[in-house]
Amino acid sequence: MLYYLQLLVDLKMQCSLAVFFLISFSHMLNHFNVHAEVFMVLVEGESFVSKNSYRGSSRNYNDIKVHKEMIDRQHDVLLETLLDSGSYTKLYSYSHLLNGFAIHVTSKKAVESLRNATGIRAIHEDMKMEKLTTHTPDYLGIPTGVWPSLGGARSSGEGMVIGMIDTGINPNHPSFSNLLSLRTQGSMDDYSTRFKGKCASGDRFPPAACNGKIVGAQYFARAAIAAGDFNATRDYASPYDADGHGSHTASTAAGNFETPVIVNGFNYGNASGMAPGASIAVYKALYTFGGYMSDVVAAVDQAVEDGVDILSLSVGPSSVPPGPSAFLNVLEMELLFATKAGVVVIQAAGNGGPSSSSILSFSPWITTVAASIIDRKYNNTIVLGNGHSLSAPTPGEALYPIASAADVSRHNASIGLLESCQTPDAFIPSLVRGKLIICTYTFDFEFDSASIIRVAETIRSAGAAGFIMTMDPDVGSEEIKGTTVTLGVPGIVLNNLQASTAVWQYYNSRTFRGRTGRVLAFGATARILDGRQAIYSGQPPVVASYSSRGPDVNNALLQTADVLKPTVMAPGSSIWAAWSPDSEGDHYVKGQNFALVSGTSMATPHVAGVAALIKHRHPNWKPSAIVSAMMTTTDISDRAGNPIMAQRTNQISPASPFDYGAGSINPTRAVDPGLVFISKFKHYVQFLCAVPGVDDESVRRAVGVGCPTKKGGWCSDLNSPTITISNLVGSRKVVRVVTNVGEEPETYSVTVRPPMGVRVKVSPKSFTVSHNATKQLKLVLEATDSTNNYSFGELLLRGNKGHLARVPITVLVSSVLGN
Repeated sequence: MLYYLQLLVDLKMQCSLAVFFLISFSHMLNHFNVHAEVFMVLVEGESFVSKNSYRGSSRNYNDIKVHKEMIDRQHDVLLETLLDSGSYTKLYSYSHLLNGFAIHVTSKKAVESLRNATGIRAIHEDMKMEKLTTHTPDYLGIPTGVWPSLGGARSSGEGMVIGMIDTGINPNHPSFSNLLSLRTQGSMDDYSTRFKGKCASGDRFPPAACNGKIVGAQYFARAAIAAGDFNATRDYASPYDADGHGSHTASTAAGNFETPVIVNGFNYGNASGMAPGASIAVYKALYTFGGYMSDVVAAVDQAVEDGVDILSLSVGPSSVPPGPSAFLNVLEMELLFATKAGVVVIQAAGNGGPSSSSILSFSPWITTVAASIIDRKYNNTIVLGNGHSLSAPTPGEALYPIASAADVSRHNASIGLLESCQTPDAFIPSLVRGKLIICTYTFDFEFDSASIIRVAETIRSAGAAGFIMTMDPDVGSEEIKGTTVTLGVPGIVLNNLQASTAVWQYYNSRTFRGRTGRVLAFGATARILDGRQAIYSGQPPVVASYSSRGPDVNNALLQTADVLKPTVMAPGSSIWAAWSPDSEGDHYVKGQNFALVSGTSMATPHVAGVAALIKHRHPNWKPSAIVSAMMTTTDISDRAGNPIMAQRTNQISPASPFDYGAGSINPTRAVDPGLVFISKFKHYVQFLCAVPGVDDESVRRAVGVGCPTKKGGWCSDLNSPTITISNLVGSRKVVRVVTNVGEEPETYSVTVRPPMGVRVKVSPKSFTVSHNATKQLKLVLEATDSTNNYSFGELLLRGNKGHLARVPITVLVSSVLGN
């Protein structure tokens, strides 16, 4: 069990920020019972970004280098002064976004010395981090709606560098091959002058791996090594991806255009990243076991220092961080300063759905991505019913005899092994050969002691013709594990009891037995058709059951926040993308170059790629403008006007903003949104100062700057493209400022669909705004009925040039006026 330590120390210097990372890897029984721990500590002193507001081509890399060396020396001197030699190991120095360092200590005395030292701002114990783990460009309309306007698919995203914080990358994959001949020299010169990342060669990652598509690659494992979790043989001391997760996300964001997806000798089509022309910078901080926050923060710090344009993090904490607010945890602060440096930050929402408040990405400066199911399906068919698995058909049109696993096995074999078909040793070779074997999906599959991939291996080894996986009535699983794995043998998974029962009834009616119950003749026959041909239904996106839900929370007590989470939704289920054939992270796809995987991890790089396309089109836009463009142009209904649906426990029902955020991303409209809502660093600080339970000192310790002299206000005052009020008492005034990023003046009409129990007044009702000009909107939300539950509405800004901006309104009425 991992406990988290946060010590907020009274510090007297403003406008300063430092992080001193000490990460705990052993059981803490109290605050200072320390045995070889690592912690994160904020100390006095400015980071580079905290005192500079420029980035890109205007950055002076010599200044960055000088600052970095100076901070590193200061850290060493501080440690040598405070701690005994041999009692600690410094893991990292941070200087770009957060000024601080990571240290591994071995005694309670060392922590006490740091806590009591002058200039130490706060101490945090590290947290465990988790991975939050083709057709989608077409599904999102990118090939016709976006790529043509950016010079075609291969050049879309040129000059942009997407930083992937993940498990590394497989540099040998065709999705990342060198296509420099297809790139324009101008775009290459553009990012080469801005991006200064390095290529850290190592095990299975030669210097040539950074080939122009991959422009930088580094790995961060010092905390994982200190914890004893890192295994160099398994995890590789290099940027090489030993898991597959990082290659999958990188190719989804920026994989080469039309890379053939060939698995087990079958071509499933071509895969393309969202921004095929973008470059990839790899920052490996996750492994098969997950990772640690200090390694992730080190990766983020380096990525922004190097000059990435977009950060994609398919990773999140294992739980809501402790302390006065989740917004003040170290990673959230790191990402705040990343946005200050001009980087768009995209993070996975988490896979804790459909439970409410299961979000693991909290702050309004982070784009939090929910996952949807797309319209592609793979259906296998036998004469008795339908099911799922990506397998080849049985040869020819001949019917093959069917036999249950128990009827072709040795009598002394374990019943569990028999039913689940996990080993060929239980079978009688002469009886199993050439037959379709009925296996049973038992509880062993649910607890990972059995797998469908081992079923396929068993069937192949035994010489059977294929398998039919039926459901155990006692399991009743909604989602069978491993049904999207590609199989080397014919097979079908019947994932409902009705089809499974039909198979057993047919089998028993055609199987002839003797008095002892032994089979005398197998009379049942079947043929499995090809399950590898995709079917595209054209259905609108559906919120995936696993996708984490809102409302957002302020703290570990799960007190709700005035922030809409998730932010947007993108495809995340059954996504084809690159993989590492040596993968130790998922035994279902070991040995494959591509994998069909689901999770908010898969949705996140879709949005990162779209953000790169928008930045390619509008290189001078601030991060908040890019995020606003993606939010205000989303879809919340299908073409017929029916609402997007959401999977819930044992049911499906209309989705809400707590399921999909602002809605399902629409890249075609996002590159030309008309209006944007812009927020700057100072606005985010004012937001933090308005968070309930957070005082001025807590903000100063975390951010390095205090709250404005003029206090007051609400979190809902942040100029975001949403209006979220988690506790409306009486009425509240809300102001939003829009900026016209269209090419010409435009007149907008303003309409409101108020949430239930709320009256909304808005002024003006219409307005005309010139190019690059701003307009202020004033709203008054008045409670009319105490609902004690959230209700949803929207503000619509409809322009006469074809633009439409939609702003979700989310309100919980606690009390009406006079009550």
